[in-house]
Amino acid sequence: MALHLILLLKNKELAKVKYVKATAVLPENLIAEIQKYVQGETIYIPKPKSSYEKWGARSGGRQLIDERNAAIRKAFRNGETIPQLADDYCLSVETVKKIVYVKSCMS
Repeated sequence: MALHLILLLKNKELAKVKYVKATAVLPENLIAEIQKYVQGETIYIPKPKSSYEKWGARSGGRQLIDERNAAIRKAFRNGETIPQLADDYCLSVETVKKIVYVKSCMS
């Protein structure tokens, strides 16, 4: 039986592809059903949408950006100029404008 499944594993540096023999993880009747549609090919079975996490949720990257943006908004409210904030945080002036002028429930 040449049916294989592809599982994408996220690594911090890169995504790795891991092949799993279908016979190792699926019951025979399900393999027979899949073979009605594809034989001898590699197929990808994605995770259910309910198990996806938002970007940065695992690594903490999203939280760091949210904290940085809150600090930028606070500094702006305290009189810091947009060009100065852009320079301080190594961001473009346009990016800082998006951060300080966005209407957010976090402000």
